[in-house]
Amino acid sequence: MRASNRLSAKGAAALGPGKYSDGAGLWLVKDESMRGKWVLRVTVHGRRREMGLGSFPAVSLAEARKYAEAARAQVRGGLDPIKERQRERREAARNLHVLKDVALDAFETRKASLKGDGKAGRWFSPLEIHILPKLGRVPVADIDQADIRDCLAPIWHTKAVTAEKALSRLAICMQHAAALGLQVDLQATVKARALLGKSRHREQNIPALSWKDVPEFYASLNDGTVTHLALRLLILTGARSGPLRFLHESQVHGDVWTIPGETMKGRKDATPDFRVPLVPEALAIIEVAKAHAREGFLFPSVRKGVISDATMARLMERRGMKERPHGFRSSLRDWLAETTDAPHDVAETMLGHVVGRSVERAYRRTDFLEQRRALLARWAKHVTGQSGQVVELVRA
Repeated sequence: MRASNRLSAKGAAALGPGKYSDGAGLWLVKDESMRGKWVLRVTVHGRRREMGLGSFPAVSLAEARKYAEAARAQVRGGLDPIKERQRERREAARNLHVLKDVALDAFETRKASLKGDGKAGRWFSPLEIHILPKLGRVPVADIDQADIRDCLAPIWHTKAVTAEKALSRLAICMQHAAALGLQVDLQATVKARALLGKSRHREQNIPALSWKDVPEFYASLNDGTVTHLALRLLILTGARSGPLRFLHESQVHGDVWTIPGETMKGRKDATPDFRVPLVPEALAIIEVAKAHAREGFLFPSVRKGVISDATMARLMERRGMKERPHGFRSSLRDWLAETTDAPHDVAETMLGHVVGRSVERAYRRTDFLEQRRALLARWAKHVTGQSGQVVELVRA
């Protein structure tokens, strides 16, 4: 009698309930319904194991023999075929993770390093808008440079900044997938960039009003509304619109406005708070704004929350101006450069910019508060139509 290949396909189909050996450890086990299953008996590390190879007749005799021989080969190689199959299934399951799930998990992991735990959505939105609609349901293991190129090509030259953000966020997601143990191509985004080529987009600065024209505009903001008051304080302090729009009464102590570090652009939660000196003109505006305050916020919107950046921009747009609120920071910076002797570090700190390398910042403990106060006092004289001489600063 043959040691193996004892059964035939036709004979196996005709067999009744029972256990039938094909040899070399392969068995067909049939039940009363005439259906059955294939079982392979092997000895691994001195221990007898039984391994299912599929149901009968869905798995044919030829297929069962093929699966059995592969398992025997693993045993000869010192492996447990049952554990190997379990491992392969786990890997297959991991590789089925789609990009959307990985992206959400990556976002959750990074929230602690984002402003406000990423609630504004700016980190995730490039992925959500430009990547996930096309690739969100694709397993990360299947994503290659061609997929990424086809996804970003429509905006690569027209929305270059957004496309770059989407690509960098996707690279982070691919790295996150690799850290999860998924098989991904970590060079896919790099190769996609090569396929996309150099962007034809040219960065344009936000239009800014000349510092010489700021007094006339400032004087026109005279109706005491929330929008007018917010724009006036924006001009006087040189602050970004985000922290200003969310200015809360609790942030003002005497003649200093303390902006929480996590709300500063490009900064993380560990960054110290940023102090803004408030000159008399700015303090007067805050006092008037308190009459409009809601839940402590000095610049509330009509319905809920605070006014949007678009609210201030629309005011300028309605006047036929191409300039935008953020441009007043440039107005201030140009004024500093052209009419004062402000040192570079002081001028940059006035705009809340991080100055110097990390080691240099570690040793420099001053935030130039009093120097900035003197400069903002003169800036206030300028924007309110008064004259002032060049300010001599005490060097830190």
